[in-house]
Amino acid sequence: MEYWFNTKTGQVESDLDPERARSADLLGPYGSAEEAGRALEIAQQRTAAWDAEEAAEDEWKSGDAQASAWDNNPLNG
Repeated sequence: MEYWFNTKTGQVESDLDPERARSADLLGPYGSAEEAGRALEIAQQRTAAWDAEEAAEDEWKSGDAQASAWDNNPLNG
């Protein structure tokens, strides 16, 4: 069974629920009702991790650009 978190109502809904919303208001699916109940917390953790990865990548790219601008070949100097 799969579960979703309805961001509009704040309720956990299952795939067996005939009244389950079918819109952008749902987060999921999750494997358990407990996990779906933590959907906002999980989304916040994932967003923070993605932001950290993106910041590290941006830092690496800016450092890489500086390194590629440096040329230690004495014939090019």
